[in-house]
Amino acid sequence: MTSFHLIIAVAALLTTLGLTMVLSASGVYSYDSAGSPWSVFAKQVLWTAVGLLAFYVALRMPVAMMRRLAFPAFALTIVLLILVLIPGIGKVANGSRGWFVVAGFSMQPSELAKIAFAIWGAHLLAARRLERASLREMLIPLVPAAVIALALIVAQPDLGQTVSLGIILLALLWYAGLPLRVFLSSLLAVMVSAAILAMAEGYRSARVQSWLDPAADAQGSGYQARQARFALANGGVFGDGLGQGSAKWNYLPNAHNDFIFAIIGEELGFIGAAGTLGLFGLFAYTGMRIARRSADPFLRLLTATATTWVLGQVFINVGYVVGLLPVTGLQLPLISAGGTSTATTLLMMGVMTNAARHEPEAVAALRAGRDDRVNRLLRLPLPEPYVPTRLEAVRDRLRTRPGRPAKPAPRAPARDRRRKPPADDGRARRAGHHVGDQRSGGQSRRETRSGKQNADRAKRTGEGRTAQRQQGRRARTLEGQRYG
Repeated sequence: MTSFHLIIAVAALLTTLGLTMVLSASGVYSYDSAGSPWSVFAKQVLWTAVGLLAFYVALRMPVAMMRRLAFPAFALTIVLLILVLIPGIGKVANGSRGWFVVAGFSMQPSELAKIAFAIWGAHLLAARRLERASLREMLIPLVPAAVIALALIVAQPDLGQTVSLGIILLALLWYAGLPLRVFLSSLLAVMVSAAILAMAEGYRSARVQSWLDPAADAQGSGYQARQARFALANGGVFGDGLGQGSAKWNYLPNAHNDFIFAIIGEELGFIGAAGTLGLFGLFAYTGMRIARRSADPFLRLLTATATTWVLGQVFINVGYVVGLLPVTGLQLPLISAGGTSTATTLLMMGVMTNAARHEPEAVAALRAGRDDRVNRLLRLPLPEPYVPTRLEAVRDRLRTRPGRPAKPAPRAPARDRRRKPPADDGRARRAGHHVGDQRSGGQSRRETRSGKQNADRAKRTGEGRTAQRQQGRRARTLEGQRYG
């Protein structure tokens, strides 16, 4: 249960750190905008509660039900992406029409589209993972569906969410084992599309130019990135102390959202920033550990894709805060203030925790009656062992059906070939060597008895090996063992 406990601990630590830093970084902005220093933090706590509920639901959901609901959920998110583009339904924020606002609470459907696409894509590729699936079967309808979702997000426009969905698509193609040329061509297409989108709009073009030349417009398009680096520099090694930073006093725009990592560096110093990155590194190790140890190809592919998705967002966010990348507006998962992002990230971590409970060793331990305090506290049902689908079982039976050409029999060992009696060509009897005939006959009878003994020994050995193979097949059908 090591993976199960690790992923829960990492999710709890990142969520607690995120709430603490949102409270510290948003007080001034909340007081200026709403007259209360708690407004942003209160919304973040509410969305975190929604995310924890989604985490628990995903943790208890059977894997079969998750796969059945994958395509309907993705189709629903496509409908939401279409509705948000209609004026009067979707709201414009930061130059992007990508929000639903109800009773003061905003929801971003592109965040839901990302997680729905990741689950459905993993289900589709896992179902066609056998070596007989052609490249066309692997790419259709995955890539056309991704193009539709990307086009709807670009129409908002939202460069950050476009890049994030592109990362999910590339991760699915990479971990599914598709040919390298397909992955490289997809990577090139995503990079070219991102470059075109970055230069298409005036404000995005200005951000790219300020990244290439930070001193060109220090008080305009380059002001935000410049203030972020000032905040990191002021923090030093140990920081100014939690809540004692000065950048959030309207010196750094979006300090509680896109640039919260700069506040972490200023208030907690290099130690706090490195510790935050260390938590994400532990998350990466745990996610890949779950993917490596999973027997279900769907869970293996989904867990690896989700890990790469979260790490990609971390790399982009921290990259533009420290000046390595142009500003894209992508949030730091579980740390930045953003309700839909926090809820969907917790939902995905719930799916990964569910996958950790379905590791073969974890399934065997839990179903054998091993007491686990966390499972008992959360009242979780026993995980079901992985069983191949009907399609996989049919294909396996077709591969092993009778009538296939049998393998050629193996050659006898060298010592048996040496003991084989030589062919009698009649020359000895024609020469009249009766004594030699008797000796040859006695030797032939002894060799015949020896050959029968060797044959009986080989037969018993073959039966023993057959029994071992049958025992191995029975062992592989036990709970927690790998199939296929």
